[in-house]
Amino acid sequence: MFIVEIDIEKCEACGDCVENCPEQMIAMVEEDGKKYAMFTGDPDVCSGCLSCEASCEKDAVTVTEY
Repeated sequence: MFIVEIDIEKCEACGDCVENCPEQMIAMVEEDGKKYAMFTGDPDVCSGCLSCEASCEKDAVTVTEY
């Protein structure tokens, strides 16, 4: 199982992590006028490929095996 954490303070809502996730487990959300990426998938289904983490130029995404 992999845990995908996204630091919403660092996230600039570029969408690179959303586009690069082969399992489509990350989505863009908007809350209180701020748009950011959020892991919306099942941690048991995440393959831990690190595509989301590698594609984030702001180091907002961290993938940890749990």
